[in-house]
Amino acid sequence: MERRVTSVPLPWPNDAALHRSLTGLLRDLVRIPSRAGTDDYGAIFSCIAGWLAVRGVLSEILPANGSPIAMVAAWPDDREHPALLLNATVDTAGFGDAPEWRHPPLSAVIEDGWLYGRGSADSKAGVAIFCHLLVADKARGGRATALAAAFDADEHTGGFAGMRAVAERCPNPIAGVLIGYPGVDRIMAGARGVWRATVAVRGVAAHSGSSHGRGTNAVTRAATLVRALGQLHDQWQLLRAGDFPLPPKLTVTGIRGGGEFSMVPELCEVDVDVRLTPLLAATQAEAAVHAVVAEVVPDSAVVARVAWPPYRLPDDSPLVVALADAAQQVLGIRPPAAVAGPANVGNLLAQRGIPATCGFGVAYRNAHARDECVDLASLLPVFHTYALALQQLLGSVEER
Repeated sequence: MERRVTSVPLPWPNDAALHRSLTGLLRDLVRIPSRAGTDDYGAIFSCIAGWLAVRGVLSEILPANGSPIAMVAAWPDDREHPALLLNATVDTAGFGDAPEWRHPPLSAVIEDGWLYGRGSADSKAGVAIFCHLLVADKARGGRATALAAAFDADEHTGGFAGMRAVAERCPNPIAGVLIGYPGVDRIMAGARGVWRATVAVRGVAAHSGSSHGRGTNAVTRAATLVRALGQLHDQWQLLRAGDFPLPPKLTVTGIRGGGEFSMVPELCEVDVDVRLTPLLAATQAEAAVHAVVAEVVPDSAVVARVAWPPYRLPDDSPLVVALADAAQQVLGIRPPAAVAGPANVGNLLAQRGIPATCGFGVAYRNAHARDECVDLASLLPVFHTYALALQQLLGSVEER
């Protein structure tokens, strides 16, 4: 990737020094485990806060239920002062089958210009880039709109507790949010929503070797339900809109039941994840799943877990235009606006009337999969793209 234009005052002597600093912070972050729902987030928030503090940027770690869940940095003291917010999540997906990775998930090994590790793409590279943007911005002084950052956890669970803590702690008007999810070829101007539920499929317990009663196998019934839900997913593939081309998607993400060889299982839980679009709202998804359950396993219970509606910024949104203009200068191409398949904190922000892009970042491979990695050559172009976009959004005309 060739960076063709830069007009950003930096506290680093040159791009080589900036690249070393970006890579160093990213490696430090990847080496800290921060799996959603598994690891404590205190260590990674402390790492970020310490790195910023050494460079003169103040931050605050926010708790939820006594544990750290988010942090804010460079937030205006004046509660009436609007802020443009940079955001990236610190929590990650799980490791999966860690021994099958090319390099251990926490190794941050660099091979052929790619840095490997869980969370390297989603979204610790975004954290590293945004931390450097805060430091660069500090030297330029105040503006009518301030630049701040929020780094959140509980994103991968869909609970979004980190971003909710940020919104509750920091009531400043938020002019907009740039979320640093990976992917350099498109600007994500919206995302599908999500509706999640667990279906408790009942059976009748019995001894698996009994000659008197077979019982009713909850796992077998659950398998029938899974096949029926697959047909529902297939029907939804026709629901596509012009400005929101992704269709709804239904995925069975978990099955839990049985476990004793000598016992016919009497309970099996099926986790259902539905991705929503403007043509399929949460109420419609819930009604459709309930209808399938009622037909196939009528005595089962459906417990809804999470619901976030889809959203889409217009193509002429200032956030989208600024990123596209900057990318054209830095990369020589103008990335199109698109819609992300996964839901994210942009869905929460949209419900609060806060515009947010939810994707422009480093080149990557295998997010949420084995051998997640990022192309280190993309760090500088993405940094400079955001820096130029911020100049446009914040009204800065300073140049190096």
